[in-house]
Amino acid sequence: TNLLMADLAIINKVDTANPADVEALRETVRKHAPGAEILLAESPVSVDDPGAVRGKRVLVVEDGPTLTHGGMSFGAARIAAEKYGAAQIVDPRCCAVGSIAEAYRNYAHIGPVLPAMGYSASQVRDLERTINAADCDVVLYATPIQLSRLVSINKPAFRVGYDYRDHDARGLKDALLDRLTLLRESGKIQF
Repeated sequence: TNLLMADLAIINKVDTANPADVEALRETVRKHAPGAEILLAESPVSVDDPGAVRGKRVLVVEDGPTLTHGGMSFGAARIAAEKYGAAQIVDPRCCAVGSIAEAYRNYAHIGPVLPAMGYSASQVRDLERTINAADCDVVLYATPIQLSRLVSINKPAFRVGYDYRDHDARGLKDALLDRLTLLRESGKIQF
């Protein structure tokens, strides 16, 4: 019996994911929701001023929980740095203090990126001190909050954004409209 049931499954970030991982996820969906339509999607990254990144030494600040509890070694900011031609990803571990240094000790898989570990006063202070001590030209951050409003950064800083984009010709809009039409025709919903 299938414990997980769905009509539609979206596998996102296929533009940056390992193809073998995407295929493994497809197999998992097929196993647990064999009737589900599988859609592929992308989350292209962007920064307001891509030219500010090209050829620069970039400090990458990522969402802490993505790195720690999510088990990732990098995130959207690192992808943006590479996409826009950073000359170097600056490793902040040498200047990490307090809760940031502790995160590196507790989560050894974290790569040369800076995890934003929380927003208490001491965590914000540790993050600010670590960013400002890093020897870099530019800071790229992919955090849930507008980091530059929370900490005073002593070098140019840019927030990384990302959007949803269908990967294949048949996209999310078509799949949802088809399902809504079926539900309306079956009398299960009215609109």
